[in-house]
Amino acid sequence: MNESQHSPSPQVQWVTITDDHAGQRIDNFLITFLKGVPKSLIYRLLRKGEVRVNKKRIKPEYKLADGDQLRIAPIRVAEPKPDALPSANLDKVKSLEKHIVYEDKVMLVLNKPSGIAVHGGSGLNFGVIEALRALRPEERNLELVHRIDRATSGLLMIAKKRSALKHLQDQLRQKTMRKQYLCLVKGRWPAKRRAIQAPLLKRELNTGERAVSVSPEGKPSETRFRIIESFSGATLMEASPVTGRTHQIRVHTQYAGHPIACDERYGDDYFDGQMQKQGLDRLFLHAFRLTFTHPVEETTMQLEAPLEPKLQTLLGKLRNNRD
Repeated sequence: MNESQHSPSPQVQWVTITDDHAGQRIDNFLITFLKGVPKSLIYRLLRKGEVRVNKKRIKPEYKLADGDQLRIAPIRVAEPKPDALPSANLDKVKSLEKHIVYEDKVMLVLNKPSGIAVHGGSGLNFGVIEALRALRPEERNLELVHRIDRATSGLLMIAKKRSALKHLQDQLRQKTMRKQYLCLVKGRWPAKRRAIQAPLLKRELNTGERAVSVSPEGKPSETRFRIIESFSGATLMEASPVTGRTHQIRVHTQYAGHPIACDERYGDDYFDGQMQKQGLDRLFLHAFRLTFTHPVEETTMQLEAPLEPKLQTLLGKLRNNRD
């Protein structure tokens, strides 16, 4: 490999895939492996054949196998800023420590506050995953198992090992992991409506944000619902997504004519105004229960995160105002 004597030019990288990364898509592997390299550049490298597996061109969806030999062409990107990872001393980062509801050697589960994104991007300096990497510098393989919207609070799983990530994501794909949410919706939800099956189409806006709508061209999507408590003009619901589409619960409730309280994108202005008068200043959607198989112990685990006090207070006011 020739290299200029004067400038530290980027070099070809050779990587041998081990069993820990077997089964992972090449694009997802590179996004993690080439930290700081923009996704657009990673896909361009794949498209141009500048990343090869066993000397062959591959597509982004190629799944890695144990023993695969990767050749990654020299990549020149801007030097990462020294503050690319948030400081572990920042109050917002440190506060995440007290939101960890479960942790062991292979995973941790966080009760994510509303208003914090799960990862940086779209003008955000950092999200939950960057904050946890700053708090746990010794954990080199922290990865999100799944995502929840920035405005949504509740249980979020993070894997510490690639094997645990694969195990947990397999449960999501096979629909053996159960995620249950609490949401406050507009109006009186009909008791007979226990599920919504409506295909969802995702599109990206000019701002880089995602917007989702019900469309025959969308992907099959299903959410199951159960009434928890009825109020005057609102219903507290339990929502269990069978599929895991972007903004699924929010769009399905809107489609049913019962949007979630204080949903800036899919909500109802009049209903939101009524809830704001009662003190609500965030989306009333909370991932309160996770049921899954532990990736190592193979035991069934059920974790819960109660509603934060301000949501409990709102429900108390609604009970007092009930007809």
